[in-house]
Amino acid sequence: MPHLQIEAERALNRLHAAPSLVDHRAERARNRLHAEPAPPRVIEIGEITAGIAVPEPGGVRFFASSRAFAPLDGTVYRSVEQAARAARDRFRDRTRPAAQARGPRLQAV
Repeated sequence: MPHLQIEAERALNRLHAAPSLVDHRAERARNRLHAEPAPPRVIEIGEITAGIAVPEPGGVRFFASSRAFAPLDGTVYRSVEQAARAARDRFRDRTRPAAQARGPRLQAV
């Protein structure tokens, strides 16, 4: 009978034991400090690649892929959408120089 007692204790210990660390990625994903970072995004305007937006703390940094977008290179935006909008505005200003001469619509972070 002592072996039944031991088996019962082992079964109870398995029920109350800490969960195994096999699925540690799911646990880490719930923690914002260890969440997987967003992937870099390519920003294209029509068939032209403007650059990439690389996530970093506080927003995304834009890296230009051609000289036409060089003034935006290294600028940090709050979101990928803002970086894409700035690239579209830059493209529009370069293709239609006689368009309204106005200040930039977006402010860098």
